[in-house]
Amino acid sequence: MDLQLRDKVVLVTGGSDGLGAAAVQRLAQEGARVAFCGRSAEKLERVRAGAAGGQVLAVQADVTRPGDCERFVAEALRAFGRIDALVNNAGTAAGKPFESLDDAAWAADLELKLMGAVRLIRGVLPHLRKAGGGSILNVLAISAKAPGARSAPSSVSRAAGLALTKALSKELGPDGVRVNAVLIGLVESGQWQRRAEASGQTLDALYAQLAQDHGIPLGRVGRSEEFADLVSFLVSPRAAYLSGAAINLDGGLSSAV
Repeated sequence: MDLQLRDKVVLVTGGSDGLGAAAVQRLAQEGARVAFCGRSAEKLERVRAGAAGGQVLAVQADVTRPGDCERFVAEALRAFGRIDALVNNAGTAAGKPFESLDDAAWAADLELKLMGAVRLIRGVLPHLRKAGGGSILNVLAISAKAPGARSAPSSVSRAAGLALTKALSKELGPDGVRVNAVLIGLVESGQWQRRAEASGQTLDALYAQLAQDHGIPLGRVGRSEEFADLVSFLVSPRAAYLSGAAINLDGGLSSAV
């Protein structure tokens, strides 16, 4: 299927590692021009080099800093001249017992997962309108719909992201701007690789254990390329009548539809 992404300009936050890096590479393979950001210059360069042949721009930026968000959008515009889509992917899982979380922990999680997305949406919106419409995709987690014990602050931040997705899909629809969310379960990412290294396990052994321990109906952890394929479709013109949707990418794990 031709996703009709050639020469479309897509911004991706958290694109220097794991799922974000997979999305950057897939979008570039589809012919999109991709600007992506992350905090590590070394990781950014590694992803940029891996997307050889594609039109990609790596920007060192931290989405918890308003100035960095503004600079990321400005550099993408300077390089590509327009913006057609935004993928809000920055964020890591964080779940602890409620009583162990102080105000600083709550504020840091909301800054990263909610306010980072809010700032980027605010920054790209005039340019999406100028382009005649476009797509915003918020990468969340299945805990946004079905939070478990000790899942805060992430589950709460992700639930806020889900509300933001639905509210903006209604508000921005008349402008031709679609807003959707992908809710991931257990999917390959850099954080699992780091956990495997810390525990002395092989990555394959950790993934097999996670699938068994969590009872994933499909019997395995999701692949990063499956995430990237879904992201590419949702921001593409082929998903032109899809807005306000939150799609679980979890192998059937979530108890919520």
